[in-house]
Amino acid sequence: MKATYLLVAFLALASFASAYDPSPLQDFCVALPDGSIKDAVFVNGKFCKDPKVVVAEDFFKHVDPGNVVNKLGSKVTPVTVNELAGLNTLGISLARIDFGPKGLNPPHTHPRATEILIVIEGTLLVGFVTSNQNNTNRLFTKVLNKGDVFVFPIGLIHFQSNIGYGNAFAIAGLSSQNPGVITIANAVFGSTPPISPEILAKAFQVDNNVINYLQKQFWYDNN
Repeated sequence: MKATYLLVAFLALASFASAYDPSPLQDFCVALPDGSIKDAVFVNGKFCKDPKVVVAEDFFKHVDPGNVVNKLGSKVTPVTVNELAGLNTLGISLARIDFGPKGLNPPHTHPRATEILIVIEGTLLVGFVTSNQNNTNRLFTKVLNKGDVFVFPIGLIHFQSNIGYGNAFAIAGLSSQNPGVITIANAVFGSTPPISPEILAKAFQVDNNVINYLQKQFWYDNN
């Protein structure tokens, strides 16, 4: 049954997988390790491995459940071109997201990909926020149960939260071999070097002491 859910996610993703990454001009282009570019040809994404020495293992990866014992109670395990070289130029990737009870995948965005998510186990509250059209950021939320699918449009801030009493996990398909991720709180309060507290205090309309406290929480996590 889990394999069926995963297949559904990939079939749904296939209709838009090539919308943002350039379409490949060959059957495949297995990525070479960084620094191993002798006699390679750059197409798009990463340098290509010589097709004559490509093997089945270039297209294979096993993904174990993630360790959810952390502050957020969740773990995202990506499978992008950086983890699976055979994805190079194919315009698609995925992530396994594991949640402990009340675990959270915090608000974040993928600058290069739309995400389609299917719940394999558990119950998730998910949502995304639109851009500020007409000076309004609309929030769309939905409670998802096992087998439910939800789409997060490219570039929009979104989140997933386990509202069940047990563990949960989901599979997310992404329409880029390298979708990128910007976790909002980490980026705002944990950047290197840090954003000026005066700027953040004015932006969030709070006292500088509040910003200093938040930056201490996130800066040490990120650095």
